[in-house]
Amino acid sequence: MIRKHFAGFAASALALAVTAQAFAGTVTTDGADIVVKTKGGLEVATTDKEFSFKLGGRVQADYSRFDGFYTNNGKTADAGYFRRAFLELGGVMFTDWAYQVNYDLSHNAGGDNRTEDGYFDEASLAYNGFKPVSIKVGRFDPDFGLEKATSSKWVTAPERNAAYDLVDWANAHNGGMGIQASGNAGDSLYGSAGFYAKDATNQADDGDSSKQFNLRAVFAPMHEAGNVLHFGLNYAQRDLADTAFDGRIRSRLGMRGVSTDGGQDAGTNGNRLWLGGANNTPSGAYDTDKAIGAEAAFAFGPFSLQGEYIKRKVEADAAAFQDIDATGYYGQVAYTLTGEARGYKLGKFDAIKPANKQIGAWELFYRYDHLSVEDDNRTFATISDVEAKVHNVGVNWYANENIKLTGAYIKAQTDNATNAVGDDDGDGFVMRAQYVF
Repeated sequence: MIRKHFAGFAASALALAVTAQAFAGTVTTDGADIVVKTKGGLEVATTDKEFSFKLGGRVQADYSRFDGFYTNNGKTADAGYFRRAFLELGGVMFTDWAYQVNYDLSHNAGGDNRTEDGYFDEASLAYNGFKPVSIKVGRFDPDFGLEKATSSKWVTAPERNAAYDLVDWANAHNGGMGIQASGNAGDSLYGSAGFYAKDATNQADDGDSSKQFNLRAVFAPMHEAGNVLHFGLNYAQRDLADTAFDGRIRSRLGMRGVSTDGGQDAGTNGNRLWLGGANNTPSGAYDTDKAIGAEAAFAFGPFSLQGEYIKRKVEADAAAFQDIDATGYYGQVAYTLTGEARGYKLGKFDAIKPANKQIGAWELFYRYDHLSVEDDNRTFATISDVEAKVHNVGVNWYANENIKLTGAYIKAQTDNATNAVGDDDGDGFVMRAQYVF
């Protein structure tokens, strides 16, 4: 009887030990011990930090209603769609190698003409053995702009600023491949330089891909959450010599539902602003496409302020064509009512983490976008100078570190452009439910 009770006690003690070990998150193996983390996805790593992988993702479900300029007939339309539905796998191999694979099941993050089965938003391999320099190769978005550097999970408004639509090639991979070197000097300086072969639809006469290079530099003398002073410069250039391409400069003006993938949009009634450029631009028309950008941000406690300025020039290469000039900027102010500060990592903003797990964190924001294009080559209208202004005002509720709900009202005004019934302004709202794991 004593032996039986002792055996039972020993079994219980062993079970408690195993349970305690499981709660501690460490599993002993024949090699280095393994640490398992389940907060914010599934992460497994060796204690010597030589190997790791993390499985996570994000789902952003949007619903919007809009009218006026946003539709061809000016009447109200709506859209419901998955803005993003990512599965993300990343980690470390042999200490110095890092990998990242993001697959978008909504085929909606990269723009138009994605397959119905989704696509790789990122598939990259980086070598970090030359610290503080990292060298990355594969498919990934080029480095251009503060809002683009900030993850789509933690940008403030549902859509990034409309000024980016003027240079949609500058910070998107467009199905191409690239190599980038990036690094930092302490906690205040960051820089990157990248070279890319991309634009499968923009082939040169000999079938060669379009080539592009990007530069970005950031100086952040204040670089902690709630205590940020950030300045940055960007440059991007691509070669369009002997290349036929879609040269249209268009914008959804912050309302993705007028034309989107991943669900239902406004269909043929959705109206996108056409600011300049032309579809099927012939080979030899243009030579070099250049974009410069400046960025600045300030944060003090729950208050944050940021803005960017972008200038683009498409240089003509034939006497029958003229240069195209585009200019855009935005300014954004945000305030967290519950007192939390926006996270910040060198070169980009990060998540707001609720201090109170019951009420979460509540953030109010306003953003103004302005964009204009001067194109004297236009054949579809007599006006060569088109402008647009977009007001975004809304609220974010960070229910916890995984769930974020957003509601935003968007007002757009255009100059020298209307929809089919003469509307030059439009209103709409967007609601988003986001789950990050």
